[in-house]
Amino acid sequence: MKARDNVLWFMSTELPGRVRELISRGELSRAEEEARRLLPSLRGVEKLRLEFELDRVRRWRLEFPYTLDQGFEELRREVPDLKREEMEELLARGCLDHVVVDGEVRLLRRFVPNAFWLCPELRRRRRRGKDERLEAARLALRHRVERVVEAARELGGGHVLPLRYRVRAELRVKPGVVPEGEVVRVWIPLPRVCELHPQVRVLSAEPEPARIAPEDHPQRTAYFELVMGKEGASCSIEYEFIARGFYSEVDPREAYVDEGSEVYEEYTSERPPHISFTPSLVELARRIVGGEENPYLKAKRIWGWITSNIRYTYARDYALYDNISEYVARERRGDCGMQALLFITLCRIAGIPARWQSGWYMNPVRHGMHDWAQFYVEPYGWLYADPSFGNRRHREDWRTDFYFGGIEGYRMAPNVEISAQFDPPKEHFRSDPVDSQRGEVEWRGGNLYYDKWDFELKVLEVESLEERG
Repeated sequence: MKARDNVLWFMSTELPGRVRELISRGELSRAEEEARRLLPSLRGVEKLRLEFELDRVRRWRLEFPYTLDQGFEELRREVPDLKREEMEELLARGCLDHVVVDGEVRLLRRFVPNAFWLCPELRRRRRRGKDERLEAARLALRHRVERVVEAARELGGGHVLPLRYRVRAELRVKPGVVPEGEVVRVWIPLPRVCELHPQVRVLSAEPEPARIAPEDHPQRTAYFELVMGKEGASCSIEYEFIARGFYSEVDPREAYVDEGSEVYEEYTSERPPHISFTPSLVELARRIVGGEENPYLKAKRIWGWITSNIRYTYARDYALYDNISEYVARERRGDCGMQALLFITLCRIAGIPARWQSGWYMNPVRHGMHDWAQFYVEPYGWLYADPSFGNRRHREDWRTDFYFGGIEGYRMAPNVEISAQFDPPKEHFRSDPVDSQRGEVEWRGGNLYYDKWDFELKVLEVESLEERG
């Protein structure tokens, strides 16, 4: 893809030194003041880069809303015997995700669940009981995986056990965030037609979309133009799609990559800033792969390192990372998309084509946003890799084995690339400049961030089609 198809193409441009220094020290107010002073004198990419940094300053404050005292009250809701003096200790031990903003410690919006992952001993003091839906979803997942493996083996590998989903997505812009009568532009993710989804069909929409992106668009959406009213503005789209599971037993002796192919050229290249071949990542890939030359086994070594060394934690806004892959490798932590990006980057460095895939995990019991990856070896084609689902911290070996190459089919995937420009293009910075899962909204005055609108994805029906072939 061309550089300008990457909505973060400008991130390789350096910030003015003083702004960069102030931000690194957490002096956001002074950094914002300096940036606004410099902005009128800048042009082109330098101006765009600084405007994005000003947008990031606002996001830092939204993503880290709690003082230590406020955080204590939040955490005490789940750990009733927590003492105020413990907060400094937990902070020093790295249990509480935080930054220092203008001299004050501020805690991440989702610091509470992360605290239980980062310091597991806190779980013993947690008030909340076990969520029965999680166990039901886990059992449904394992049963589905077992059936996918069995069905694929009977066919000699491939996509199997199709499910038809009927889904309704709705986005509501809150009243008062834009003047009445103004046009609001909305993009709602829509599944791509691909091997995972051989059929996608729009059933209805309100109002009629102004445009639906092509079936193979790398970040596919339905686009609406709404007129803001007294009660806000809203749009919805109902669609159905088929999702299939996949499993294949790969013989490493048969695996190879064609270095002259278009797949190799596109999917072993960098896509800055988050798929970048930095010295530290190149060295990490070298250490992981060692002397292995077989492409499938190289990918398996990378898989093994990530699933053994990276723990799952919730992330801050992706826009606030300079290089997600490097962050995950350095900090040994990250959410599903961050782990997928590290897998993709290390595979590409090692000469294995790899790419992004994302959208929603569509377990009929419980669904939610999710990201994963794919890698390519001949003669098998694109195989799946879901590092967060296959992580060894689950202590379920079947996960680690299956999710290197396979996928269960509880998926809805609008995306096969990161940071791709929409069709039609978005004019202002995106709320998520990396992924596309719950939509984007803007008006002529700028982007509308997540706090200005609500999104809901309802699963209306899940039908098994396996008896029909």
